[in-house]
Amino acid sequence: MWTDAEWLAQVAFWAGQHALPISLVLQALLLTTTWAGWWLLRPGTLLREPRVQGILHTALGITTALMGAGVFTVLARALLMGPELGLVDQVFADALRTHVPPLALPVFALLTHFADTAVLTGLGIGVAMALLARRRPGLAVGWVAAVGGNSLLNHSLKQVFARTRPLDADGLALAPGFSFPSGHSSGAVVAYGMLAYLALRLLPPRWHLPALLTAVGIAFSVCVSRLFLRVHFASDVIAGWMSGSTWLALCILGVELLRRSAKG
Repeated sequence: MWTDAEWLAQVAFWAGQHALPISLVLQALLLTTTWAGWWLLRPGTLLREPRVQGILHTALGITTALMGAGVFTVLARALLMGPELGLVDQVFADALRTHVPPLALPVFALLTHFADTAVLTGLGIGVAMALLARRRPGLAVGWVAAVGGNSLLNHSLKQVFARTRPLDADGLALAPGFSFPSGHSSGAVVAYGMLAYLALRLLPPRWHLPALLTAVGIAFSVCVSRLFLRVHFASDVIAGWMSGSTWLALCILGVELLRRSAKG
């Protein structure tokens, strides 16, 4: 009988061998789920009462925050408790290195730039200035809190866990500092997720679904790019996605709570 660690290593090896098609399938499923969720939860569809819509959206935000925090906690605990998670991560990374087509790597090297520090900093300043120019100070504060707060949170978490990065990066992306959780992953989730939220608040309805799908596509692409470029372990990327999702949900819940309080 295999132990749990041996079984996970076998799954990780298989996933590393088929990482590219698996990532494409997962992205398709994520985009399809986003599309279906938007059609179900948008105003005027199944639930026409605004108060019910507000309750449902709040419940969704709380659930997202709790699930993200829960998964992150499981990964963090596993990382601190022993070498098993690191061994599984290494098995996946080794399989990935030998089974990903080299021609795909430049594509991922381009995609990963969507969450570079310089890009997110410029985006953060530009969007904040645009919101202030439109006399939306509440949204500007929420945007800065989301993007800037996530950067501080990720830096703090990296210092706590102090995990060394993979040693076999291919050199197509610069990745200084510690590894857990992935800053590019959390940054992409928060920045582009918050942009989608702003689009829902400010843009005409015809732009809502395209904005959501674009945000999900970019965030997921950045996350998987960190794996294929081998600058992060799989658990780093998942932890970054989860911490980013938690922070994003909390920031949106906070902005919405303040907006409803001002109306009430």
